[in-house]
Amino acid sequence: MKTRTPVSRILLCEGIGFLAIIALSWLNELSDLPHVISGVKYIPNRWESALETPIVLLVAIPVMIFSKRLVSRLHYLEGFLRVCAWCKKLEQDSEWMPLEKFFEKQFQTKTSHGMCPACMAEIKAKRKKSLAA
Repeated sequence: MKTRTPVSRILLCEGIGFLAIIALSWLNELSDLPHVISGVKYIPNRWESALETPIVLLVAIPVMIFSKRLVSRLHYLEGFLRVCAWCKKLEQDSEWMPLEKFFEKQFQTKTSHGMCPACMAEIKAKRKKSLAA
């Protein structure tokens, strides 16, 4: 079974809300709702609901498109890992942890330390420079 993303859940709720507005508009005309609720004399006008329906849809479409883009962007941004600029710890679930612990917790992967070729070359160059001085 496919799980719903936050975007589809929000769009579903918005769609249900706009459909409820359209349904209330038609219920108002078809059942003479103002007369039933308050006893006010009301002459039903189906053309009014026929005009309100496309107007509600014209509002619903851009709202739902904007919501989809906004929630997709938020979901994308929340997927980023936050890394401390000084100590390089990662934040997960409001807890800051070293990179090694993050890999162990998130991926069940043990880590080891080494040195990349660029850093190794830089260290060797610094040593040669300090020995020559």
